[in-house]
Amino acid sequence: MSSIALFGALESGLIYALVALGVLISFRILDFPDLTADGSFPLGGAVFAVCVTHGINPWLATALGGVAGACAGLMTAWLHVSLKIMQLLASILVMVALYSVNLRIMGAPNLPLLDQPSVFTPFFNANFSNQYWVQPLMIFGFVLIAKLFLDWFFATEIGLSMRATGVNARMARAQGVNTARILLLGMAISNAFIAMAGALFVQTQGGADISIGIGTIVVGLAAVIIGETLIPGKRFFVITLAVIVGAVLYRAFIALALGSDTLQHIGFGPQDLNLVTAILVVLALRLPAIKSYFKRKLKA
Repeated sequence: MSSIALFGALESGLIYALVALGVLISFRILDFPDLTADGSFPLGGAVFAVCVTHGINPWLATALGGVAGACAGLMTAWLHVSLKIMQLLASILVMVALYSVNLRIMGAPNLPLLDQPSVFTPFFNANFSNQYWVQPLMIFGFVLIAKLFLDWFFATEIGLSMRATGVNARMARAQGVNTARILLLGMAISNAFIAMAGALFVQTQGGADISIGIGTIVVGLAAVIIGETLIPGKRFFVITLAVIVGAVLYRAFIALALGSDTLQHIGFGPQDLNLVTAILVVLALRLPAIKSYFKRKLKA
């Protein structure tokens, strides 16, 4: 793998690390099967694209993308909490609705941003030759801040209440926790991270597209599973670190698979990205069982 391809995989992995941190909150902390991610990821990108083309500062536009994602997460949680719609169905309804919302926001299926500023622009040199390492470095800064925020937040009283709600909501209510508000807050934070990842993604790609969210939740879940398998831990700062590492490794595996001469020789190419992704997700899901199998063999 060339150095440019390596930095590209790192950049993509760090963006999806934000997605994985969001998925960690919904699936692992709140035990909420949330498919809103496939809609909130492009929502963040769409909001950023429209804002920046109307002259809004890229940093503010990125933050507004995250706010839009938080609103999407709130809507999913509200459908479940207030209207008593089952969790999975509520997230599917919001995900489907967001497709039309994103089209409305952009006014078209895609919106080019090649001549627009981004959060990375002030750090590029005259001929953009440092772009391949500036972007991953800055995205790492976003991921580090998100990790530190979650490490702090889940050590607070509200964060511990959120963890208790995910483990046993009935017991949490018995202890005086308002589980409905906690669920609304958790889903808002989860989708805010995912939407902010979408806003960063469109800045690295030079345009927003309605289809960029397809498979987002799959990538997030795979990153969480890979991270938890490779770096098991009970302490929360270890869990968030594992998720980030899992996302980076996942994207690196994708890049290696698509760049493999052996796979190219038998006909695999960039058009098979979703197929390779599906295969890697299956392997990721089987990683815990494979790890247990080898442990039993070593003990025997």
